[in-house]
Amino acid sequence: MTLAQIEHRADREASAERGYREAGITVEKLGQHIGARIGGVQLGGDVPAEQVEAIRLALAINKVVVFTEQHHLDDESQYAFAELLGTPTTPHPTVTSRGTQLLTIDGAANSWHTDVTFVDRIPKASILRAVTLPEYGGATTWASTVAAYEQLPKSLRALTEELWATHSNLYDYVGQADPSDAINQGKTDHYREFTSTEYQTLHPVVRVHPETGERALLLGHFAKDFRGLTTAEFHTLYQLLQNRIIKLENTFRWNWRLGDVAIWDNRATQHYGIADFGDRKRELHRITLAGDVPVDVNGAHSRVIQGDASHYSAILPSPRLEVFAA
Repeated sequence: MTLAQIEHRADREASAERGYREAGITVEKLGQHIGARIGGVQLGGDVPAEQVEAIRLALAINKVVVFTEQHHLDDESQYAFAELLGTPTTPHPTVTSRGTQLLTIDGAANSWHTDVTFVDRIPKASILRAVTLPEYGGATTWASTVAAYEQLPKSLRALTEELWATHSNLYDYVGQADPSDAINQGKTDHYREFTSTEYQTLHPVVRVHPETGERALLLGHFAKDFRGLTTAEFHTLYQLLQNRIIKLENTFRWNWRLGDVAIWDNRATQHYGIADFGDRKRELHRITLAGDVPVDVNGAHSRVIQGDASHYSAILPSPRLEVFAA
């Protein structure tokens, strides 16, 4: 990062701090590249507009924001708050929500990913609320894909900016698990539902964030190949880039407590639900907000290979935030 970029970032954060104070909220930074805790707001459908805008700004800057002591929230008020931040998608392109407007997360996706990248209209953000927690374990970790891109050497940036990857929902959640095991049988059933309709989309490996103008690596476990490279070349280069993303200094870990809510920018992060709680119950409720079709550094858009996701989400471009304007 150049001195000019550092100075611009400092000016941006100073401007944001003024906005937070005017909105009556506090934003406590929890990591250099990712993660912040927001205080002074009670989430719900009646959050004042100035606080909603301050939350949106804090999310753009910090990539993940968490709220504590939100015990008053239920599914209805969580959804009402989500509508203030954007337009909710249906819960998932293939997984049924059993009649609710939220997706119940009752396991842990113990692999790094960005949500729903196998469709063209990648969600812009998710809002996750803790409902039932195990006595131990079950934390979630996020990684900044913006920081990872910015830390690449110039030559590697140039390479990644020209790469395109195929993303597919044919991701093997089950692996080599024993199908006779009850837990693994549940995973097998989930996988069948998850892949009941096949989706494939060609995305740029480097996308430009619509609200911030920042560049981010678009990878995760739904990426299956790099266009024009062999399978061996894909695996080698993919792992190199993934290792950059999940470098500990680029991550933020949250140990859930009841009353906690986390919001993450799905266009600038990957996340990993840690499966270290055995057969104990862990339930979180997620609402996902509609986003746009990724654009590469040359202005080219992602392209659908297979599957129509129009039933899942609208395509809603986001304008550039004022503090990120050139």
